[in-house]
Amino acid sequence: MKRSQEARAAVQTYLRRFGTRRTIGSDVKAGVVLGVESVPDGLAAGVLAGVNPLLGLNAYLVGTVTGALTTGSVFMTVQATGAMSVIISDVPAAQGPNAASVIATLTVLAGLIMLGLGVAGLGSLVRFIPSAVLYGFVNGVAINIILGQLANFTGFAGTGENRVSRAVDTAAHIGHFSWPTVAVGASTIALIFALEALGVGPLGMVVAVVVGSGLAFIFPQDAVVTLGDSVDIGRSLPSFVAPSLSETPALLVPALSLALVGLVQGAAVSGSTPNPDGHYPNASADFRGQGLANIASGVLQGMPVGGSMSATSLARSAGARSAFASMVAGLVMVATILVCGPLIENVAMPALAGLLILVGVRTLKPHQFRMIWQAGRVQVAVFSVTLALTMTIPLQYAVLSGVGLAVILHVVQQSNRVRVVQWTFDTPDSRPRETTPPSALEPGDVVVLSPYGTLFFASAQAFRSQLPTPVADARGAVAIIRLRGTDELGVTFLTMLGEYAIELHRAHATLMLSGVGGGLDDQLTATGVREQIGDNNVFLSRSRLGDSVFDALGRARERRQEG
Repeated sequence: MKRSQEARAAVQTYLRRFGTRRTIGSDVKAGVVLGVESVPDGLAAGVLAGVNPLLGLNAYLVGTVTGALTTGSVFMTVQATGAMSVIISDVPAAQGPNAASVIATLTVLAGLIMLGLGVAGLGSLVRFIPSAVLYGFVNGVAINIILGQLANFTGFAGTGENRVSRAVDTAAHIGHFSWPTVAVGASTIALIFALEALGVGPLGMVVAVVVGSGLAFIFPQDAVVTLGDSVDIGRSLPSFVAPSLSETPALLVPALSLALVGLVQGAAVSGSTPNPDGHYPNASADFRGQGLANIASGVLQGMPVGGSMSATSLARSAGARSAFASMVAGLVMVATILVCGPLIENVAMPALAGLLILVGVRTLKPHQFRMIWQAGRVQVAVFSVTLALTMTIPLQYAVLSGVGLAVILHVVQQSNRVRVVQWTFDTPDSRPRETTPPSALEPGDVVVLSPYGTLFFASAQAFRSQLPTPVADARGAVAIIRLRGTDELGVTFLTMLGEYAIELHRAHATLMLSGVGGGLDDQLTATGVREQIGDNNVFLSRSRLGDSVFDALGRARERRQEG
């Protein structure tokens, strides 16, 4: 009975994500706006990825509907994003003869990675990606979007190993531009600005693409390339396509990069858009939902998708009050394809290029450049390298390289921040004063040492360099290292402590550890370091601060008296 009630309550909670009678009007309005705007955006995503534009449109359709059904976020709109599209454009196999099968496999793989992370409850994983990497990546993607559309905007395809070199080659051949193509692209951009100034809103982009494409007809036939020159859109809806297992090994790295980028973008949506009940959605639930959306998109002739901040913001600003808005958007896209499919083939490529160039310009974040510049040399280095890699090497490697560089620099930075201070007491019961520890440990010295910073393998050497070195005969000297709050230490650090204990013992001095927690004590015992230090020289942490230090000091005084 109890389980039945819980199941009923869970169903009711799920159904509430699709609103009530009072919200249906707002959701229908928002869904129509989102659905109409998604058609040119979806085609543009396919163009940006360098694949059949239908794959982008299918991804928008399938991702929007599946995401509405499966994510933890009520408002998240799951669609193909600019960053993910640029990654796809850097995968050679995605532009080859087996492109449809490759895209399907790539999308499903990315979805399985997202789904696996969500099922494992790893929604907090994205917090390990530094902002400097994200800023460098996002701004690099924005520049790539702009540079990647120069061929469609000018009618001249520059040559080179990457987008930067191809852009330079394009600029050097301005005399070879197709000026009707440039006119259509420039007119589209101008129309977007004009319509926005008139208050048309996001639909101004749709109108501008339609009008810009219409301008292509005033030029001679074939002077301006259209979608129909490369793809037959018709009135067909997505159909099933099977992923290829043989393509899997070569696509694992780009799939991982796509999953990582999609999840980060989705986390940005989750973290900034609370559900109708005022609570922020569970990141792991959003991981699972985006994973399922990718699997569905992959087998239904779509490309990879993720949480889209721009689409989510559009739906919310248009009045969306539940996930029903995304369902309506899906229906609008279906209706548009069935009614206007053949007409979509007349959309001019430079009109879509103009739209994408404007999107790229607006994706650039100058304030992020300023913030990174003020944050210090390490942040500047991570940002600069990630930005440079994003613009010069395939994107799937750039984002992983940026994360790897950030990890390495963080380890170096943290290892050099370890600082050891000496605690001195004016009276046996007074609070300690912090002073610089001595460089040498003389006979009879009792030194209490307290570290600041992260104690791990890379900081072991920096830590040891700040410990006092015993003189040849430091008889009766004691070095007490306070380790309160340290739950565990790596093998490198434990080995260093054991060697320091042996070094002190040879000089007739003693190492003591105070504030040792249960987990660290188990490590000391299991590795034999406790035996090297001596069981009587390890003092477990106590509830009151400083008690274990005074325990060690008391033992040191007893030994001095015994000596």
